[in-house]
Amino acid sequence: MTAPSRHPPDLPSAETPARGVGWGDYGVPVVVFAFCGLVTHFSLQMEEALPIIIGHSMQPRVFPIFLMGVIAVLNLGLIAQILMSPVSRRDWEPYQTWATAVLLGVFYLLAVEVDLILAMAAVMFALSLLWGQRRWWVAALTALLTTGVIFFTFDLLLEVRFPRGLFTDWYYG
Repeated sequence: MTAPSRHPPDLPSAETPARGVGWGDYGVPVVVFAFCGLVTHFSLQMEEALPIIIGHSMQPRVFPIFLMGVIAVLNLGLIAQILMSPVSRRDWEPYQTWATAVLLGVFYLLAVEVDLILAMAAVMFALSLLWGQRRWWVAALTALLTTGVIFFTFDLLLEVRFPRGLFTDWYYG
């Protein structure tokens, strides 16, 4: 009796078909392009707002359209990556994938019930540990610094206030 072979998770096993591009590989980029088009369409339907609402000169439609352009360019990079180095087929998803989906649900609950900023920091910390960061202090530092940069960029530079919660009530007074 031979011992079962152990393959690293990134390498295909003997039962897995060879590498190659299938039609399923293009499903995600097509959905991303459709999403970008839909958001851009709805953004173009927005009326111009008063300058008081968002910063000094940024209209509500500008940021979503810019963001969809960036996502579309990154999506082109994804398509190029799929064509240049096809992924191996797997029959299962790693546990991190499902745990990430659960953490997104936890993020929503924390953001609605507690505070958006605290939810970002907590879920970012948990995601870092989940995906392999072994030093908890690096995960905590990354979560706190990234959340702080996001918060202060929106608050001080873009003059967009976050919804009220524990941290934002304390910060905004």
